[in-house]
Amino acid sequence: MSASMSLSTGGSLYERIGPQALHALVDRFYSLVASHPDLAPIFPADLRHTAEKQLAFLTGFLGGPPLYHQRYGHPRLRARHLPFPITVELAQAWLACMKAALHQTPDITPDDARELYAALSRVAIHMVNTPDSTPS
Repeated sequence: MSASMSLSTGGSLYERIGPQALHALVDRFYSLVASHPDLAPIFPADLRHTAEKQLAFLTGFLGGPPLYHQRYGHPRLRARHLPFPITVELAQAWLACMKAALHQTPDITPDDARELYAALSRVAIHMVNTPDSTPS
């Protein structure tokens, strides 16, 4: 999952968003994750390293420098997430935080936000590895 995102004209999605806006997005996203009742318990208390890894991944995923590959090797996203029980509910919660963070990042245009959200929606669904809990 490291294809360069350039579905629209004007360069890669990374070039259109820019590193500062991407960094702001990741910061906003993890502040939302930290306060989300379903997500916070499955993330470490200190999200700095997690945010750094996410920023490195998104940079390459969106067509920028391959920072994640250089620092950590191939992302192997699904394999790296297998130790964590990821349900459809959790994937939707993750996406809700990302959507809110995108809306809260004014330097990302609505078109670029939609494109990024669509790409991350596909990734989030791919990460699901556990059935949702069923009411008793």
